[in-house]
Amino acid sequence: VKLVESGGGLVQAGGSLRLSCAGSGRTFSSYVMGWFRQAPGKEREFVAAITWRGSLTYYEDSVKGRFTISRDNAKNTVYLQMNSLKPEDTAVYYCAAVVQKVSTLAYEYDYWGQGTQVTVSS
Repeated sequence: VKLVESGGGLVQAGGSLRLSCAGSGRTFSSYVMGWFRQAPGKEREFVAAITWRGSLTYYEDSVKGRFTISRDNAKNTVYLQMNSLKPEDTAVYYCAAVVQKVSTLAYEYDYWGQGTQVTVSS
């Protein structure tokens, strides 16, 4: 599956952004979808994941209550609504897909998008 992210940009602290990730192909609903981020000089870290039909979601502790992952399988799209953004949320955000299981580990994901930059100014 090919994944293309959009929706990144520059926002002030406290603001909101919604990232989208569009997937190609007919089997989008076969994938668990995840969002990861990577800040300069840091390793790629898990942000959120959502199961095949959206019934379960998982979040990294620092984004709980601020970020919401959702998906629309009819549109082959997964979203990340980010509210109350902080400067430490600044990173390149990637969406990723994995077939067989829910995972918070980047190396277990099979497909990746190219990333979208999110910059939060203080």
